[in-house]
Amino acid sequence: QASGGEDEIQQLQKALLDYLDENTETDASLVFSRKFYIAQWFRDTTMETEKAIKSQKDEDSSEGTHHAKDVETTGQIMHRAESRKKFLRSIIKTAPSQFSTLKIYSDTVDYEDACLIVRYLASMRPFAQSFDIYLTQ
Repeated sequence: QASGGEDEIQQLQKALLDYLDENTETDASLVFSRKFYIAQWFRDTTMETEKAIKSQKDEDSSEGTHHAKDVETTGQIMHRAESRKKFLRSIIKTAPSQFSTLKIYSDTVDYEDACLIVRYLASMRPFAQSFDIYLTQ
């Protein structure tokens, strides 16, 4: 199920980057937005991987009985992180003009769709998920 969710997120990321790429001629700042999103997603992947591996080590030291399972899970975490980074690297290496020809979606994303994608992807970030906790404190 996680890989299905990952695929969906990557498709949304690619659709958003397509939208930004298509509109760079009308708004030059979108070039920087595109680079920012790619860098942010790469950083998020690294941070999430470090947290997941740290939590695996903490569980391993506290329980000690599921070591083989934890090693497998850590391997899966690393594999997932590498596939995400590979996806982002492929986007970085692709020239913007070539990138628009590699669309996953046949329909073009419009401004409203791009806003929805940004909101959805932002809601997946740790700060957005813990916003209620910050408010109650």
